[in-house]
Amino acid sequence: MTRDHTPKPVPAVQNAVLILRLLAGAGRPLGATQIARETGLNVSSAFNILQTLSHEGLLHVNAETKTYSIGMGMMAFAVPLLGANPSDLLRPVLSAIAEENRVVVALWHITAEERMVLIDSFAAPNIVQVVIARNRRLPVFAGALGRAYAARLRLDEAAARKGYESVRWQNPPGFEAYWNDVLAAQQTGYARDRGQLFIGLDSVAAVACDANGVPRLGMSSITIAGQHDVEPLSKVAKALAAAARQVECCVFGQTSES
Repeated sequence: MTRDHTPKPVPAVQNAVLILRLLAGAGRPLGATQIARETGLNVSSAFNILQTLSHEGLLHVNAETKTYSIGMGMMAFAVPLLGANPSDLLRPVLSAIAEENRVVVALWHITAEERMVLIDSFAAPNIVQVVIARNRRLPVFAGALGRAYAARLRLDEAAARKGYESVRWQNPPGFEAYWNDVLAAQQTGYARDRGQLFIGLDSVAAVACDANGVPRLGMSSITIAGQHDVEPLSKVAKALAAAARQVECCVFGQTSES
């Protein structure tokens, strides 16, 4: 007889988290009816959850306006993370992406001097991998990360061309192809380099911005050319883009209106 180890989410807990995420992202107090409508819950269920969360101090209820907002009680959960090293915060997410897709994921700090500095990497076990020394510095417009960087800043063509020309490419893609990749990254949230920055290496990448829209962290997967087909690499790229959005929300405090 085998046991089913598939996680069984608890609906009430899922609904409470749904409400907390809605209020955290809204940036303003919301009433019970609006909360129910935007979460897809019926008003009675939403109201009961709101009352419970308020009782526990996780939400603040304004008695006059009958609206709810994130309460001070949430700080008890956030305090252990405040001031934490970004690598420690992101380790579970990036390690999971690396292991699930059998790749190496690199975490980069984007400096004000337009450089990318490698601050950590996460690798799946037992794979042939590219080793990049920690603290390795690259121009911020280089490779897949550079395309994603230019895309997140919404640079115009002239600025992107200047950035492209500042990079030493082993196999230059040509500015037109680079610019088309930047435009595509504006839509998808990720970019790819096909052995152009370094011959024989493919990479996909995404960039996370702070609440002011300034690029702060880059996440890339660097693989030996031919190790992964286009479809698996696209899966990795989408996972990195999702991780970047999570970083923006949970680390940099971006809201839906940022």
